[in-house]
Amino acid sequence: MSTTALDPALRQRSDRASAGAAGPTSELIVGDARRHLASFADGTFQVCVTSPPYWGLRDYGIDGQIGAETSVDDYLADLVAVFREVRRTLRDDGTLWLNIGDSYTSGGRTWRDTDEKNPARGMSYRAPTPIGLKPKDLVGVPWRLAMALQADGWYLRADIIWHKPNCQPESVKDRPTRSHEYVFLLSKTERYFYDHEAIKEPTTNGNDSRNRRTVWAINTEPYSGAHFAVFPPELVRLCVLAGSKPDTVVLDPFMGSGTTGAVAIDSGRHFVGIELKPEYAALARQRLAGQTMGLAL
Repeated sequence: MSTTALDPALRQRSDRASAGAAGPTSELIVGDARRHLASFADGTFQVCVTSPPYWGLRDYGIDGQIGAETSVDDYLADLVAVFREVRRTLRDDGTLWLNIGDSYTSGGRTWRDTDEKNPARGMSYRAPTPIGLKPKDLVGVPWRLAMALQADGWYLRADIIWHKPNCQPESVKDRPTRSHEYVFLLSKTERYFYDHEAIKEPTTNGNDSRNRRTVWAINTEPYSGAHFAVFPPELVRLCVLAGSKPDTVVLDPFMGSGTTGAVAIDSGRHFVGIELKPEYAALARQRLAGQTMGLAL
């Protein structure tokens, strides 16, 4: 297995993550997806499986980071622009599997302290309450984003509930503890690749299988690194298997610690990942090292 260090700014390979290589390949790019996606040709990827930074919940410490916009409308506009490029670079039968969580208004608070059980929750900023909302309101980010993407040309095909049986406890006493996020299935065209056989689930009696339902009960799983927003491999696996054939190319423009890449490679797919934060990209590179031929960072 070979590992190649390559400056993304100098890469001009015509066979980037090509589907004819000897084995699954990975290309890992450090930088802003809004810039780097523009360098890929139309129709490069079979499927995109990703979880972008959530609005107002984390501080990655990088100027211009998506998720740190003071306005939720600006956040939505930034993501719509990214996923417009994703749509361009998808094959005509390609799909986008988008995991996104919600948030509450800050109630006028301008920062948030760290927590002993969750140090990453500390933030040096808090977005102001959006116009029309009140303190303690649920913002409704997932559906705002889904509607914005639909208006931008995507086909909105399914809203999947990712139920977290082992969700983190909350100290709130005036609402239920949140134990779910959304995964939206969006397609580039009316007809698209979807392998329902690959992700069938057992029937209630366990004697047969059926078309998978829209509620997926999957535990969260920590990754042994500094990245705090890892989505579980099983969640990614279902999206990758349903949305792609072996030897095609999987994209994650918000790669984080590389969960999508690890699952794609294990499933016999090629992978392209983009990550803004160098520390997280380094985790992904370490995670995928030895799994792939021709890994670049």
